[in-house]
Amino acid sequence: MPLYEHVFLARQDLSQAQVDALAESATKIVEDNKGKVIKTETWGLRTLTYKIQKNRKAHFVMLDIEASGDAIAELERQTRMNEDIIRYMTVRVDEHETGPSVMMRKSDRPERSERGGDRGGFGGGDRDRGAPRPDRGDRPDRAPRAEQEA
Repeated sequence: MPLYEHVFLARQDLSQAQVDALAESATKIVEDNKGKVIKTETWGLRTLTYKIQKNRKAHFVMLDIEASGDAIAELERQTRMNEDIIRYMTVRVDEHETGPSVMMRKSDRPERSERGGDRGGFGGGDRDRGAPRPDRGDRPDRAPRAEQEA
């Protein structure tokens, strides 16, 4: 049977129990259509990159599914009708990941301050903070600020 990953985003104002109930109903839909949910991962409440239907955050849930195309079609139909789910995506995969998904392993990475190495950018520059800047009043065609205000 084909393998799928189904991820859905639930509204931010739902409780964790309600999100778990949504995952259970998705599992029931798949099992009623002779499929099987291998793994369910709840990634928690995360901030969205942009607003979706006036929501700034959403609960993320991923299901690893082994089912026929008809079962997936029914799951997507039911998901589309559910007002608590703001987005979903189903992707066919060659094999499921063993162990936790990348989103769950993300918390194992070191924080930015612990990564080491100077990668440049803001905050760690070598610019002398007390030196005059040529774009701030040191140009000959521009009078110093004190003289401008007087």
